[in-house]
Amino acid sequence: MKEKYKNLFIPITLKNGAEVRNRIVMAPMTTFSGNSDGTVSEQELKYYKRRAKGLGMLITACIGVSLDGIAFPGQFTAFAENADENLKKLSEIIRNEGTKAILQIHHGGRMAVPALIPGGQAVSAGNIPSPRTPDVIPRELHEAEIDRIIEDFGKATKKAIDTGFDGVEIHGANTYLIQQFFSPHSNRRTDRWGGDIQKRMLFPMKVIDKVKRVAEEYGKKDFIVGYRFSPEEIETPGIRIEDTLVLVENLISKELDYIHISLQDIHAKPSMGSGYDKSMVEMIIDKVNGRIPVIAVGGIHTPDEALKIVEDGADMIALGRELIMEPDWVKKAEEDQEDEIAVKMSRGSKDKLVIPDALYKQIENTDGWFPFEK
Repeated sequence: MKEKYKNLFIPITLKNGAEVRNRIVMAPMTTFSGNSDGTVSEQELKYYKRRAKGLGMLITACIGVSLDGIAFPGQFTAFAENADENLKKLSEIIRNEGTKAILQIHHGGRMAVPALIPGGQAVSAGNIPSPRTPDVIPRELHEAEIDRIIEDFGKATKKAIDTGFDGVEIHGANTYLIQQFFSPHSNRRTDRWGGDIQKRMLFPMKVIDKVKRVAEEYGKKDFIVGYRFSPEEIETPGIRIEDTLVLVENLISKELDYIHISLQDIHAKPSMGSGYDKSMVEMIIDKVNGRIPVIAVGGIHTPDEALKIVEDGADMIALGRELIMEPDWVKKAEEDQEDEIAVKMSRGSKDKLVIPDALYKQIENTDGWFPFEK
């Protein structure tokens, strides 16, 4: 590889002692392609196998932890009756390449799809609908239900351990349930689960505590626990970067192995408010100050772009859409073929790129999601 890219391929040791062989991560991306019974499909296994080689970590699509939290057609679930067999196959496919296999665990909350959940009733911190799905009126969760969902995150962690994964990533981003409890838009409760920022953090912190207890009891010493979050929301009231910096301080106190900043544009500055000279990623890296590994994601395509983010302070970079378009990204970066890395998708490339049918259909039908060659 070229000398200038060496910093992308330096191993990193996480908080628990787990060694990741390089700084390149596959971001978690929904495939819409699981089997109808909630198990991982053969198409998904082939898709991940095509992309696992050479990475430091691969974070899977999010697995549903609860019946009332399914947010996507074709989402695989931790509670599916026959989940174990193909989850084991998935972890083996990833780990056989020397890549850390991370299972992202998730509850959709008010973003759950009514047709996919019991009774068609979405649940959340409160009964405030999302502006994205205004016709879905969630029901406020009762105390016992909150406790049950926390237990479900623990059960999903045990499932990850039992099926051979190296770790889990708690999905606290992208407007799903954990973020809904943290958000002043969706959480207007007046009990211990809502109110000021410290009370709104209670649910995320309880989920982390449960996941870490299960990991410590049943997992290996170097079982990885990470947390993904979105730095701000478009809603008013909503999460602002100042809130996120408080959250980050609390995440650091939980001795997590990494935090993962979820953004579409890694260079984005806070859009809610003014007077910010730095990007949100830069502000978070400054806040962390080396106390916990940080994964940054958001529109990275080339090794030069990835290198710049690492040199600016991120410990790892995650590639999402880029690894769908270019499964050989790591190989080409290592073998001085960076000029051959595809940064656009060609029409009719589904089979060549080993993309599941349902995912490719979403890609083709969603304007602006992926850049296509003309």
